Amino acid sequence: MTNLSLSRGNVPLPAFFPDATRGVVRTVDSADLVNCGVQGLVMNAYHLMTKPGAATIKSLGGLHRFAGWERPIITDSGGFQVFSLIRENAALGEIRPNEIIFRRDGKKTTLSPEKCIQSQLSYGSDVLMALDYCTHPSDPYEIQAKAVDVTIKWGKRCMDTFMQHAGTKHKPLLFGIVQGGNDKALRKQCAAALLEMGYAGFGFGGWPLDENGHLTEEILAYTAELIPSSMVKYAMGVGKPENIVACVKMGFNLFDCVIPTREARHNRLYVFNEEFEAPANIDLGLTRDFYQYIYPLDDIYRRDPRPISALCDCYACVNYSRAYIRHLLSIGDGLGSRLATIHNLRFYTMLMEILS
Repeated sequence: MTNLSLSRGNVPLPAFFPDATRGVVRTVDSADLVNCGVQGLVMNAYHLMTKPGAATIKSLGGLHRFAGWERPIITDSGGFQVFSLIRENAALGEIRPNEIIFRRDGKKTTLSPEKCIQSQLSYGSDVLMALDYCTHPSDPYEIQAKAVDVTIKWGKRCMDTFMQHAGTKHKPLLFGIVQGGNDKALRKQCAAALLEMGYAGFGFGGWPLDENGHLTEEILAYTAELIPSSMVKYAMGVGKPENIVACVKMGFNLFDCVIPTREARHNRLYVFNEEFEAPANIDLGLTRDFYQYIYPLDDIYRRDPRPISALCDCYACVNYSRAYIRHLLSIGDGLGSRLATIHNLRFYTMLMEILS
């Protein structure tokens, strides 16, 4: 599959969608994102449901108009975020057979399959994600089996709600999420059941990394094999450049992660190794060490007149030196974080161009 066809345009694959969890990619605006070559954004249905609220977003014309972003938007169901928070603190909520109950700041929020889909439809999302039961790779078989059972049941309710309420004009796509932990039989059971329901694409459910932070390559590759090549294979949360390259080789073609923007705010910049004369000469099939980090606050950049990367055509690299960006960051000026974010996002979109 080389393109994801949506009502707001075709997205060349593979693609990386930055996380705009609460409706914004921090420190940058829509023009910056477009100039970086960003094709779409991922926003979080649950977080937007709590603030500013689904009714508010709908009254303002939907997410695209609200956020000033006319390109595609994927809305994650929020199941991953809610479950991960509950996992850390059981007092924050519970997962029931028919819904997730979440308690925070003295307020109770209910997230059911029906509410999940209805809120995403009201946002005007281009791709909706079904509500699933998220697990960790180290969870025992009993929990993984329960997660698959719940994910399948919720998946059917999500699809029924989608078919009942999705309009024919600018009709979005609905993606399912394949759970099962590291158990291949469970992954196969989950994928087979969801495929019968008519989903347009699938995400890899659960943490894609093990307890040591290593990519769970075997189960990722197996899950990719379960999804037809004509469909989108979404490696949710996979963000390290070398992990994206590995997943593309497995067949995944859509990615999202907070890494590039979060790292930029923490003064860590991605650059292709300067041994390459141009991005087109970077053969990712021959090397895993195709990039490195620059820490612009290091003293060695105090008088460095060079751009962040000679291979990059982003606004920061075309117009400013490492020395100036170091200066901005050292005085805490917001322009420094904006330029750092622009650069890291352009690194990721260039990586997608190389992989295409």
